[in-house]
Amino acid sequence: MISRTHWRHLLAIALGIGAITWWLLTSIRDRGATLPDVSWLVGPVELLIAGVVLSMGWAVRQFLRGKRPTLDPIRAARTAVLAKAAAYTGALLVGWYGGQLVIWLGELDLPAGGERAWASGAAAAGALALAIVGLVVEGFCRIPPAEPKTEVGPSAT
Repeated sequence: MISRTHWRHLLAIALGIGAITWWLLTSIRDRGATLPDVSWLVGPVELLIAGVVLSMGWAVRQFLRGKRPTLDPIRAARTAVLAKAAAYTGALLVGWYGGQLVIWLGELDLPAGGERAWASGAAAAGALALAIVGLVVEGFCRIPPAEPKTEVGPSAT
């Protein structure tokens, strides 16, 4: 059985990757190299992926509540794995784009600094949404514990 993802683990991953990203990109910039641009499409694509994961998770939630009996249980299991992957991917990307955001917030006086800060911030926000949706959908896919069976009738002793 797969254990539930804890938000503290995701926070630690995001902060760790953010610190590594900041250190690595600052070192690269200090050696005279240009830093990579963040596309404005990253945030919307992350939100689109989060929407797909949420949609799949909602179908599993309805299945577990008996409102959608035709859903394949294998699809439900795959959705649970996808939700966990979305949560961890979102945390990694929050760190990556958050680290870049911290760098660009310190460079707002540069001509492209503001634009790069906005793009990094939008990408970090989309990644945060992906991580949150992953956690929520993972909760949707959780099977409630089975009720204890009670014996009916006289017991044989």
